[in-house]
Amino acid sequence: MGGVTDREADSAVPAADPVPFDLASMRKQYRAEGLSETELAATPVEQFARWFKQAATDGGLFEPNAMVVSTADAEGRPSSRTVLLKHFDAQGFVFYTNYDSRKGRELDANPYVSLLFPWHPMARQVVVTGVARRTGRDETAAYFRTRPHGSQLGAWASVQSSVVADRRALDGTYAELAARYPEGEQVPVPPHWGGFRVVPQAVEFWQGRENRLHDRLRYVAEGGGGWRVERLSP
Repeated sequence: MGGVTDREADSAVPAADPVPFDLASMRKQYRAEGLSETELAATPVEQFARWFKQAATDGGLFEPNAMVVSTADAEGRPSSRTVLLKHFDAQGFVFYTNYDSRKGRELDANPYVSLLFPWHPMARQVVVTGVARRTGRDETAAYFRTRPHGSQLGAWASVQSSVVADRRALDGTYAELAARYPEGEQVPVPPHWGGFRVVPQAVEFWQGRENRLHDRLRYVAEGGGGWRVERLSP
């Protein structure tokens, strides 16, 4: 008679659960007030400004301007990362990065982008979809001058998204730059570094509600600079 092999015996033993939590039971009941069409501002940027002010002052958020930026390469393969929003107005939402980074390269190949503001403590999120365009060099330089000296050096020290030998190599490059441009001396704006302005085509405002019957109101751009509002099923 054939015996049970070691491999068969191992497969018969249930594998240890890699996650020591019952994820299926982890849920929160959202009891926030709803969001109605009559409460919305005339434009998504005005509505975003309302919500952002609340997030920044009363939301209990560490960095309310933190957003998840999602891009895709020319083949449609997506990638996401957290980036800080640095400006917004009627023309769009602005962030800064190394143009040679993965997101920079992907936006050059495919300018369509999504921004997600995950304001979980307020049971809110905002999703912006649109087209990313590089900011002008004057605008980039003006913002660069507002950055702390160390962050200005960091923009030169990091070849963002590239493989680096080890932390020592990165710190060594930074130290060389710090010696070349000591505190108080102007750091030139890197030619490979700058801003992207995301011109919105749609902006969704999501408000958590009880029983997962959330409010989802989306502004969609129309010709002539107007917007229509759609309610999405949760």
